[in-house]
Amino acid sequence: MEGFATRLRELMGEMSVSAFARKVGLGEALIRKYLKGAEPGFAKANQIAMAANCSLEWLATGCGYLYRQAEVVDRQALQGARVLSCEQDVTMILPDEDTLVRLLAYYQFLRSHKRADGFLDLAMARQFGKHLDEA
Repeated sequence: MEGFATRLRELMGEMSVSAFARKVGLGEALIRKYLKGAEPGFAKANQIAMAANCSLEWLATGCGYLYRQAEVVDRQALQGARVLSCEQDVTMILPDEDTLVRLLAYYQFLRSHKRADGFLDLAMARQFGKHLDEA
C-alpha cells in the first residue's frame, strides 16, 4: 500500500508545493516534510482533506475515493456549468436541468455504491432510480 507522501503528491497534481500549501493553509516547510515521509496528525490531515476537497479516508489510508462524495446537486453551480459549456461550443445542445440533475444523481449513486468486486451495481442503481421517480 502506498504511503501518505505518495497520496499527497497525487493530490497536489501539477500544483507547486507553495501553491498547495497556500491552498490548504499550511506552511510550505510542513508540506515538504510530509512529502519526505512524515505523517501528519489527524487535525492537519483533516485540514488538508477539507481544503483540497479530498476524502480523509483516502488521504490517510489509501482506501475509498480520492474526492469526497457530493451529496446534493448544487443547482446554481449546475446552471453556471451549463452556461460555461455553451460558451465554449455554441452548437452544443444540453439536456434540460431536470435531466441533468437525474444524470448527476445516478452518477453519484454509482460512484458510491460499487459492488465488492469493484464493478458498478446497475441493478441497485435501477432501484435507486425508482425512488427518483417518486420524489
